[in-house]
Amino acid sequence: MTAKSVGDTEVASSEGGPLNPPGTVGTRHWQIFLMFLGMMMAYALRINMSVTIVAMADSSSANVDFETYDWNEWTKSIILSSFFWGYTITQLPSGYLAQHWSAQRLLSIGMFICSILNMLVPLAAKYGDWGAVCACRVGMGLSQACLMPSLHTMLSKWVPPTERARLGTFAYAGAQFGTVIAMPISGYLAASSIGWPSVFYVFGTVSLLWTILFYICGADSPAQSKMISFDEKKFIQHSFNAESTKSEEKHVTPWVNICTSMPMWAIIIAHCGQSWGFWMLLTEIPSYMNAILSFDIKKNGLMSALPYLTMWLLSFPISWCSDYALKKGATRSLVRKISNTIAHWGPAAALVALCFAPADNVVLVVVILVFAVGLNAGSMCGFQINHIDLSPNNAGSMMAITNCAAAVVAIVSPLIAGVIITDENNVSQWHIVFYLTAAIYFIDNLIFIIFGRGEVQWWNDPSAKKPLK
Repeated sequence: MTAKSVGDTEVASSEGGPLNPPGTVGTRHWQIFLMFLGMMMAYALRINMSVTIVAMADSSSANVDFETYDWNEWTKSIILSSFFWGYTITQLPSGYLAQHWSAQRLLSIGMFICSILNMLVPLAAKYGDWGAVCACRVGMGLSQACLMPSLHTMLSKWVPPTERARLGTFAYAGAQFGTVIAMPISGYLAASSIGWPSVFYVFGTVSLLWTILFYICGADSPAQSKMISFDEKKFIQHSFNAESTKSEEKHVTPWVNICTSMPMWAIIIAHCGQSWGFWMLLTEIPSYMNAILSFDIKKNGLMSALPYLTMWLLSFPISWCSDYALKKGATRSLVRKISNTIAHWGPAAALVALCFAPADNVVLVVVILVFAVGLNAGSMCGFQINHIDLSPNNAGSMMAITNCAAAVVAIVSPLIAGVIITDENNVSQWHIVFYLTAAIYFIDNLIFIIFGRGEVQWWNDPSAKKPLK
């Protein structure tokens, strides 16, 4: 028999061969890569409308041969927010199904439906105008609500605690990568000879291909995987023993304990602040660049994607530094709070600086926007992964709760932007939005610093009793 030390856990192989160490590529890494691709396609489907809606409402910015619609700013804000109407409704049911049925099958089915509805958007616009487009987007939200609860549930079973920041961040980074590819590709397709409808057809088709791949090759956990080696399975199981995680056991979710936990509320507030800032900027940056910086749709899509490319690239050194700090003895709580501070107070400072930058200095404005969005990469090692820190057994349900609250904020943020910005060419109105977003970023992170925690909570184990004070 051989043994290998993993953190504080001694991991042994009964077959006499070496265990799969953290640095070796194994089945868990393949599963994480599939999750990364799933996040990438989910966000590509979710945000391609942010760029395409510019061409759908203004033919002069794209291919003039395709039909456009007389949509004002309020109508466009409703269309952009409608995804989250459905997304909010099915968060909690998705969390329950992911935890008690199958996260892998739930995500496969949800993304299949979402892909089909995305491909129906051009027909909906042609025959039903903006109301039918909203209906498609609501349906996409309903079906994609399973994304984060499913991923969190699978991550809690596949990723050892010692690799949590790196592998968890890589999976979540698919969101930024999906944004990076969706924005410029959407811009180029909308301006091409095949026009803006091709945006929905191309991304819908690629997403369907991923759905088939994930349904065949994905697995809920190492115990259900047919590809994993014995040694790697043992490595993962023994790694979880240090947290007393019963990841394969069915248990009753402690809803009351979760909802009355202050560290949980710290995550909820941080997630809502993140949702406000992320979706406010994501949905409004293309319009800002079109109206204030006078970019055509090709350049608009490319420049709008640049901040998210920076965010994606920064996610890797930040996640590595987080795991390195933990190995060197830093507490998990401290690491999560520092990461979240970079993610929220950094962009807050950048947005304030943006209000003082001359609007005609395009290079400076774009650089500040890159910082405002790019530093947000720290959130993946901050509040996002903190769900699993607090309770690996209930991570999917916890993500469903926080994501439900965050989805409500995502509905409100573009609508409020539509109320504030009555004239897209008025830079002062844009400054109001930037100041408001900076204030929300500052307050939510302050609460996370004060009340956030990094250790496993007593209610993670359903057989545990509440500790005496």
